[in-house]
Amino acid sequence: MTDAPVRSVLYDVQDRQGGMFDDFGGWMWTLDFGDILGEYETLRSGAGMWDVYALNKWLVTGPDAASALQRGFTNNLATQQVGQVRYGAFVDENGILLDEGTVYRRADGSYYAFTNTDTFDGFVRGHSPDADVSLVNKLHDMPLVSVQGPRSREILQSLSDFDFSTLAYFRFAEPVTVAGIEVFISRTGFSGELGYELIPARDDAEPLWLALADAGVRPVGFNAIDIARIEAGLIVFEYEYEPGLLTPFDLGMDRMVSFAPDIDYVGKIALQRIAENPPHRLKTLRLEAGELPEAGSEVTKDGAKVGTLTSPTNSPRFGPIALAILDTAVADNDAVLQVVGSTVTVADLSIFDPTKAKPRA
Repeated sequence: MTDAPVRSVLYDVQDRQGGMFDDFGGWMWTLDFGDILGEYETLRSGAGMWDVYALNKWLVTGPDAASALQRGFTNNLATQQVGQVRYGAFVDENGILLDEGTVYRRADGSYYAFTNTDTFDGFVRGHSPDADVSLVNKLHDMPLVSVQGPRSREILQSLSDFDFSTLAYFRFAEPVTVAGIEVFISRTGFSGELGYELIPARDDAEPLWLALADAGVRPVGFNAIDIARIEAGLIVFEYEYEPGLLTPFDLGMDRMVSFAPDIDYVGKIALQRIAENPPHRLKTLRLEAGELPEAGSEVTKDGAKVGTLTSPTNSPRFGPIALAILDTAVADNDAVLQVVGSTVTVADLSIFDPTKAKPRA
């Protein structure tokens, strides 16, 4: 007998709204609501909401919380301000990526760390065995509703007295009242658009979801999010990488790797060497029309392998495109390569918004 996949606290309400689901890694994810292209367009021109229940959300406390987190994290926590979010890689002694995620510095001295894997506590303790730190996974107590799209600020503002114009990119606030419900709110997301992530108490998740729907936020599923995030050049765990195989530089995370002298983390020396000449680059490929190649397909030049295609999609705005990890020597924009016998052209990692102006708006 196999265990049934875990269902979000928002499963039932999404089921009533016509949601379609599938089991990914033991979690029942929402695929779509029967109109993938309509849901995608909502993300690009309106406001959509996505259930991100399965994200691991760790409460990290104790006198050594900051140093224990920094020990395995490539971004700089020494300069992180209260209310600020830092995104980065969690690496081993060789600078190899084991996970990536976000760290939130709270006013009471504690932190939140949001990760893909549920073994993060062992990772932290393995690197800092003597640290006075406590890690508790609050996944089931912290349902996350991601509200994304150019109208997200306007709609949320209509439901709250909080001034959303004061919340800068990669900042968070708590508590904030939205539709009469207290939430933790972060100006982050996974769409390449202006967006916010809201975390209510577990019992308030469905009332919040329904209030947002009544205000004009449309439910969307992973199939629409996937198109948007590929256009934006955003990576997905077990799509772009498996733990233990790549470095942050292979995945375009250069800006999230700090070599500041006042921080120390495992893998720093190794990553300094790699940074001098990164062997791979994550880029977008423009594909020829026709059947999409499969994820994992080889990218070649003159018959020799020069990369691996990771995430293909048919974009309503750009046609067939894909993310791919390429050898640096062939990763310049407009380089012409081949995938499964078809010609492909290298483009900006974020083909939708290369300067990421939209989420910062």
